[in-house]
Amino acid sequence: MGSVEEFVDEVQSLVGREVVRRDSTAPFEVDWTGRFGGPTPAVLLPRSTAEVASIVSAARRHRVALVPQGGNTGLVGGGVPGRGEVVVSLRRLTDVGAVDPLSRQLTVGAGVTLQEVHEAASRSGLRYPVDFGARGTATIGGTVATNAGGVNVVRHGMTRRHVVGIEAVLGNGDVVSRLTGLVKDNTGYDLAGLLCGSEGTLGIVTKVRLQLAPAPSSRVIFLVAIASVGEAMRLVGELANVEGVEAVEIMDRFGLDLVTRLRGTTVPVSAETHLLVEVDGPHADEAQRIIGEHVGDQVAVAVTAAQSASLWRLREEHTPSIQDRARERDSVPLKFDVTVPLGAIAAFVVDVRRSVEEAWPSAETYLFGHAADGNLHVNVVGEGLPTETVEHRVTEAVLALVSRAGGSISAEHGIGVAKREWIALTRSAAEIDAMRAVKRALDPDGVLNPGVLLPPD
Repeated sequence: MGSVEEFVDEVQSLVGREVVRRDSTAPFEVDWTGRFGGPTPAVLLPRSTAEVASIVSAARRHRVALVPQGGNTGLVGGGVPGRGEVVVSLRRLTDVGAVDPLSRQLTVGAGVTLQEVHEAASRSGLRYPVDFGARGTATIGGTVATNAGGVNVVRHGMTRRHVVGIEAVLGNGDVVSRLTGLVKDNTGYDLAGLLCGSEGTLGIVTKVRLQLAPAPSSRVIFLVAIASVGEAMRLVGELANVEGVEAVEIMDRFGLDLVTRLRGTTVPVSAETHLLVEVDGPHADEAQRIIGEHVGDQVAVAVTAAQSASLWRLREEHTPSIQDRARERDSVPLKFDVTVPLGAIAAFVVDVRRSVEEAWPSAETYLFGHAADGNLHVNVVGEGLPTETVEHRVTEAVLALVSRAGGSISAEHGIGVAKREWIALTRSAAEIDAMRAVKRALDPDGVLNPGVLLPPD
């Protein structure tokens, strides 16, 4: 690559010194897990799409690599520098447009947080259905770049379903902008759909037009205690036929015990496996009838906001509790976000614990996730920092099991740098070649997020 100093000097002349940060870069250099990252010579904080375009064009001229970054809540190293790249933070792109009540759409800047989108939609009596625990920090640009999922996928799908318009700067410096939000528009390639999930390797998203949804009149939350994962998945299969099921989360005893110990929570009903089920109020009676047929009175029901928050806390505190457990063991968690066919989940849970223990005997394995769409989060915490060899063995053990089960090595977090070595477990050689061809077409000099998603040629 070229001269970073000359590049930064040109950026300052083009868009102003206030866009460039050369010190206090540490918060931008390491991802949320603490496993991925490295030093950066500068962080750029553009304030508009035009400034992003100037930055990308200058990077091409100087052959300087860029890493686009949103809220830096990623878990696979896809938004942090690894080899001295310059970070382009989108945090200043915070415009929130007015909600269009007819189309139920909203246009926001890439730096707007998921929580801020929820609040804007709520003020108009609507909702944005994508939701997950990092909502207060994760930015819309980042959720689009990773095609984020979350707890409501069972009913509303992934982020891509809700992106009806996009503005972005491609790797060649061109700006593409299509923010009209037309529901029917069959005029060629869906560039918004292509950029969604591309992990910043094709373009830098600067604005997004989002499709909102009606807000439910009421919700009922069930915490179901059930004897085994197999029985839980049979219940999940029946609940899938109930209209209005918003979320079906699965948690095991080990994770709940950890949350209880570290967060002081209480679990009102107890068994080896738990399901957290959220249902629109008008359909709650049908869901409760089905649940009762499976577990009798081993269920807690929440109808007030406080009760619902208490039950949801059991699920949302898993990730921070696992981080704290890793600190107790002077370690960092190895995190795997995978999809497994629903019928294979019960066997996978047994097999993955055994395989992880064989790969790293001191390891504790915590499993939770989105049961109705087959997305499990496998978190591994051992004693002390994992060596490179141990990390490779554990990763190979988990992802090979996913592949043999016919699943996907990434459900919603992306490939990043953590999984690019294993992408061939999920994608064919022809698919990988096609993705490389798209990358070369839109980012001909390879300045955007090199080393992310695609393995070396």
